[in-house]
Amino acid sequence: MPLTDIQTEHHSRLSRLPGIIGIVVVCLSILAGLTTYTILTGLSPIKPTPDIITWLLGGNLALVLIMVGMILWQVWSLIAARRRGTAGAGLHIRLVSLFSLIAALPALIVAAFAAVTLNRGLDAWFSERTRSIVDSAVTVAEAYMRDHGETARGDIASIAADLNNQKLLFDSDRPDFVRRVARHAALRGLVGAFVFDTSLKRIDANITLNSKIAFRAPTAEALARADKGELVVMPPGEGGNIIRALIKLTNYPSEYLYVYRAINPSVIDQLDETRAAKAEYDQLLQQRSGVQITFALMYAGVSLIFLLAAIWLGLWFADRIVAPVVSLLNGARRVTAGDLDTKVTEIEGPGDLQTLARAFNRMTYQLKEQRNELMTANLQLDERRRFTEAMLSGVTAGVIGLEPDGGISLVNPSAFSLTGMSESDLLGRSLAEVLPAFAIVFEQAASRVSGWAEGQVNMRVGTQERNFVVRVTTEAADSDDRGYVVTFDDITELVSAQRNSAWADIARRIAHEIKNPLTPIQLSAERLKRKYSREIQTDKQIFEQCTDTIIRQVGDIGRMVDEFSAFARMPSASLETQEMTAVVREATILQRVSAGDIEIDVRIADERISFAFDRRLITQAVTNLVKNAREAIEARQHDDQAMKGRIVVEAGLDHHAPFIAVTDNGIGLPKENRHRLTEPYMTTRVKGTGLGLAIVKRIMEEHQGRVMLDDAPSDFDGGHGARVTLIFMPLLEEQVAVTA
Repeated sequence: MPLTDIQTEHHSRLSRLPGIIGIVVVCLSILAGLTTYTILTGLSPIKPTPDIITWLLGGNLALVLIMVGMILWQVWSLIAARRRGTAGAGLHIRLVSLFSLIAALPALIVAAFAAVTLNRGLDAWFSERTRSIVDSAVTVAEAYMRDHGETARGDIASIAADLNNQKLLFDSDRPDFVRRVARHAALRGLVGAFVFDTSLKRIDANITLNSKIAFRAPTAEALARADKGELVVMPPGEGGNIIRALIKLTNYPSEYLYVYRAINPSVIDQLDETRAAKAEYDQLLQQRSGVQITFALMYAGVSLIFLLAAIWLGLWFADRIVAPVVSLLNGARRVTAGDLDTKVTEIEGPGDLQTLARAFNRMTYQLKEQRNELMTANLQLDERRRFTEAMLSGVTAGVIGLEPDGGISLVNPSAFSLTGMSESDLLGRSLAEVLPAFAIVFEQAASRVSGWAEGQVNMRVGTQERNFVVRVTTEAADSDDRGYVVTFDDITELVSAQRNSAWADIARRIAHEIKNPLTPIQLSAERLKRKYSREIQTDKQIFEQCTDTIIRQVGDIGRMVDEFSAFARMPSASLETQEMTAVVREATILQRVSAGDIEIDVRIADERISFAFDRRLITQAVTNLVKNAREAIEARQHDDQAMKGRIVVEAGLDHHAPFIAVTDNGIGLPKENRHRLTEPYMTTRVKGTGLGLAIVKRIMEEHQGRVMLDDAPSDFDGGHGARVTLIFMPLLEEQVAVTA
């Protein structure tokens, strides 16, 4: 046998030993209690002598103390287990409490019933009515005896009266005197009549009607009382049935009359029994409290033995019931901790607990198999997830996963950057709440059987209006509980490029169609003015105004056509490495000359910023920006003439990226459709052509840069005005080092 099996069997035997000892103690206690009860109640031939009672009480007390010790030890073990948080301790305590309550309640109820019954029984025994009956019986018996005594008293008094008158007969004829006494005795039914003197040595008359009755001398006390003139009546003695009466014959010097009257012996016996019963009744009445205490102690002792036995048996049964449950609880805890190799011991023999243990072991085996399958499936899913995450992280389009109710459950990094929102802004929230423009397309897809929809939406991202193409598809078109995937991309630049391409083609055609007739028109107007200005005598001034207007308007149209041509035929950038700050200073100096009272502040970094760019195109871009700033200030001064115009031109590096920023305190940029200001012919000014910022954007696109349109900073003239920033591609580390 393996060592572990031997240890387990040894531990099992040791664990069963307290139970065996407890059962033996309980059986001995019950036997001792029953023995004590039978001996004390007289149901056993053994007499309850003091020595036997002492041994019985000592043995019962020892067994009770042992059971109390065993119970206290088990209860303390349960409390300690409960404090340690041992599995099943709470259930164990509840079962023990239930068993103890079930054992205690019947004993308490029976004890109360026995106490009430005993008290009511004793009350019936010692009631006033019972006491009155006992006293009446004794009184009746004694009255009967007194009646016979009074009869004897009357008889002796009558005889004495007669004999007192027969003194002469006594003296002269003694036999006749005796016969006279005999007649009196026979007449009154006396069984004996005697006349004797004081010395008791001479009996002058001895009349007995029964040979068994002999003269019995009266007591000295009776004689003394008779000498005093009393008529003494003496009740029957012990075992006798004769009432005696004694009187002194007054006419005689020393003679006494002594008579016997017989009473029915059964009456005497009944009187004795009645008196004995009354004496016993009085004794019991005096010992009533002692009887109650004796019965109460006897019942309490026996009840205590049975109660403690029931409590211990309850503990023992609770142990046997809870032990398998505790094993299951510990097994469940180990399973919860992840130990699916846990096995619980199956109880020997049929039963529900054995079935439960087998089911638990079968469950842990199945859970282990399922966990292995889940782990394998989870590894596959994890690989797919990593692949999907890598794919979603690599795509430039935004991807949003939706629940069937429109809640956002998945967002890729591109979606955060395109929408300008953080993870907390999107995840777990409704699409209609955070991206209402996208929700329109989602609702279309949700209402269709195919679960697919596409559309273009405009949405503000930060301070810019962006254009997105949005596609919504379903994860499972044939499922009622289907999720959705929203893919979107920013096509603002694409739309802008398409518009620019379209406008460039239109500008090319306009320039071609308009510029050809402009020169003949201008030349004809100038020739008409030279040739006919001297010949016209009437309305000469009007003629000259008309020709000047034609020449001026043709010039304006020509310049506009030149701008069309410049936009349509924007040359490719000729990139050469040169210093940017110098170009900005030159372009700004040229604008200061024509700025008038508008202050132009140039803030250029001290370091040299050299990189490859087209000098002519960057100069044109800076010029256009400063020109737009001047026009914005003039538009604001038209409403507020006291306003001091101010333009700040900045150039420097921001995170290794060269930038040029022009800030003014003019009328500012519109909030709506701000992103379209860089499109051709999109302007908010009356005299604007809508090509300035479009050209600047084309120039920055040639340099792979971008144009940022923002409001003026809050610390610049209270936030009034606009700020346009040209941001170039970041420089490499070595380029920054050379620049520094």
